[in-house]
Amino acid sequence: MAANDTPLGCGPNVDSLYYNLCDLNAAWGIVLEAIAAAGVVFSFVLFVSLLASVPFTQDKNRKSSVALHAWFLVCTAGLFCLTFAFIVGKDFSTCASRRFLFGVLFGGCFACLLMQCVRLNILARRNSGPRAWALCLGAAGLWLVEVVINTEWLIITIVRHPQGPLNATAEASRATATPCNIANKDFVMALIYVMTLILAVVVASLAIMAGKHNQWKKEGAFILLTSLISVGIWVAWIVMYVYGNERRGGPTWDDPTLAIALVANAWAFLILYTIPDICTLTGDGESQQSLGEDLYPNRGVGYETILKEQSSQNMFVENKAFSMDEPNQAAKPVSPYSGYTGQLRGSVYQPTELALISKAIGNHPPDVSYDMIIPRASANSAANSGTSTPSTHAETGNGAHTQTNGNSGNGLHRTSQW
Repeated sequence: MAANDTPLGCGPNVDSLYYNLCDLNAAWGIVLEAIAAAGVVFSFVLFVSLLASVPFTQDKNRKSSVALHAWFLVCTAGLFCLTFAFIVGKDFSTCASRRFLFGVLFGGCFACLLMQCVRLNILARRNSGPRAWALCLGAAGLWLVEVVINTEWLIITIVRHPQGPLNATAEASRATATPCNIANKDFVMALIYVMTLILAVVVASLAIMAGKHNQWKKEGAFILLTSLISVGIWVAWIVMYVYGNERRGGPTWDDPTLAIALVANAWAFLILYTIPDICTLTGDGESQQSLGEDLYPNRGVGYETILKEQSSQNMFVENKAFSMDEPNQAAKPVSPYSGYTGQLRGSVYQPTELALISKAIGNHPPDVSYDMIIPRASANSAANSGTSTPSTHAETGNGAHTQTNGNSGNGLHRTSQW
């Protein structure tokens, strides 16, 4: 009989408490199980990414919110894990964890979002946010209120429904001795404080849009969108849990309704808020600017500095061209060749000795043979003339004849120095 009662997809040794995890006829359990497991893995990946992005976050106003993001991810991963408690059957441990952790985990998520709204409201008006420890203390205080409420409520309801006798059957004990014997309306009423936090997040995120610093409104828009989606999810599951399931004739859809609400809201937290916020930790323009200032502390990045650098480069080019056209006369050296050159060597073309030899050979007829005369400066002629420009003489090889270039306008005398 036990083998015949085992649903399709479950083994014979599986306890009836876990049939929804493997029953192929109840596909909602398998689907939600897969989605919740993927959410746990993805939350862990985002948590590691958040911690890895801390060294690259240069803006202290953004770095102060990393602790809130980390606690928010922990509570979101807890929502995915709590989904398994609604998929499996009911006993004392599962029902106690459902009633206690449902409000506690949601209270932690919305407490972190509310403190993020407080931080962004201050930044949007002053552009200087509070310290990280102040934000963590505020979120812990808001979360502890829900912990106290759920603890007190759980203790009262368990005392009201004490455990049955030890000799009672397992089914009777499971039906009467667990904290599962509670009306759906009472379960919803125990979450009033969480609903108050949701409405506070909506109002606080709307107030961010009234700030004067637009760079912080982007994060406020993500929180506003996340809170509005959460409101829609909560309204949907409360209406279905309180009114819809009773009209359908039985509580068979109570557990699927709460499990779907957990998975849907947890994924909304990750997609609409966590992923964009982690991306903005290191992708903001101000953080990049502060990083550049740390790398180059002695160099400005303003528009006026860029204009000054461009103007200095242009002035350097213009001065260089001007010096080539009109050289500085004060720096001109006195040279023996200044009588017929008149300019600096770097400014005009001056033939080399090889060019002079080639020119001389090409201009004279082949029957005239004499050695090439290289001009030399003579100190004696300069002393005799009494002028600052000395006369030049030339050498001829082997004591050969002397020629005077009478047609030259420079007054050069080619004489033998041998």
